[in-house]
Amino acid sequence: MRPPGNFARYAAHYGVFYLVFGAILPYIPVWLEERSLSPEAIGIAVAGGMIGRSILSPLGASVLDRSSRRKRLLTIFAFASLGVFALLFPGWPAVITIALTALATALNGAQIPLLDAVAIRAAMRTGFGFGPVRAFGSAAFVIANVGAGALVAQFGGEAALVWIVAGSMLVLVSLQGLPGATMENRGASPPARWRIRELMTPGFILAVLSVALIQGAHGFQYSFSTLAWRAQGIPTGTVGLLWGWAVVAEIVFLFVNARLLVRWSPAALIASGAAFSVVRWAIFATAPPVWVLFALQTTHAFTFTATYIGFIRYCADRVPDHYAASAQAINSALSGGVVLAGATVVSGLLYERYGAGGYAAMIVPAALGGLLAAFLWRTLRSPNAGESHRTVRQGDVE
Repeated sequence: MRPPGNFARYAAHYGVFYLVFGAILPYIPVWLEERSLSPEAIGIAVAGGMIGRSILSPLGASVLDRSSRRKRLLTIFAFASLGVFALLFPGWPAVITIALTALATALNGAQIPLLDAVAIRAAMRTGFGFGPVRAFGSAAFVIANVGAGALVAQFGGEAALVWIVAGSMLVLVSLQGLPGATMENRGASPPARWRIRELMTPGFILAVLSVALIQGAHGFQYSFSTLAWRAQGIPTGTVGLLWGWAVVAEIVFLFVNARLLVRWSPAALIASGAAFSVVRWAIFATAPPVWVLFALQTTHAFTFTATYIGFIRYCADRVPDHYAASAQAINSALSGGVVLAGATVVSGLLYERYGAGGYAAMIVPAALGGLLAAFLWRTLRSPNAGESHRTVRQGDVE
């Protein structure tokens, strides 16, 4: 039996959460620039948030996998994120601004793998599709890109901070609508001690490293595309549409992949993300005209979404339930933390010297991720792989 309203409750919370995240990602760099920070300082602030996320996510996940009070942990992260973002309103010295920005974005970003783990468990237990639920978050991301972009164009970067704080208040409200303060684990009970080595199979290592490299290759895009496109003379409103158009492609993928790509293995999905990434960043490095940018933004369906779904499929089939949050957090710590942070710091240096040409450096991690995805494909096809935890219908998580 499917508990009534579970789909709607998770969809609503994803929507509210990504109304905030959709303003943070493109417009926090603009806000920092208007606070007179240099490109290097902006890179450090953004990367600091990613590093903080890579620390907070695993810590939160280790608690989440051993606790039944999962909504409480998400609420703590959401409340702390709101509080630190609110502290950014006064004019602080650059060092304090960088530190507060890094902490606020880390607390916000750390919620993503925890929410994904809880939602995936609920989808598998009660039968709603995870992909369509996650698509509501993507749709809200588009609204934030366009809506916050319009406000930034009209009132400047401070409007983005107002949007983020107001949205963070709604996140706390929507969290209270998630079903039940406690949620049962599916399958085996959690072990008495959390042992990371139980996750460290060859397949998991290859999966998480390939995804981290491909997702990390978005570093220049996430941190400096808005500044690069504005430097090309593209209006801020159009920049918001460019961000939104990429996520429209993501939404379409989330709704159709379970039907059209159901036979694709996790390795094939991840490898497709790598292939499209190499093409995307190579052309972006030439600072092409707007119509080309719009065309290439549709490849986000693969460079981000196919890679993301590939890892989720891998975990749904091969990671024990009592390590579900930890698996997502390790992936987030690498792809959304360490690797992405390193790419962001490098991107700050490249942007100051080469402008949009800095995109070319992102080809390297994307290509390496594709190579590891090929090794993953070989590993999973090996009759001695011996990693399968369970067989899951793709519809359970898609």
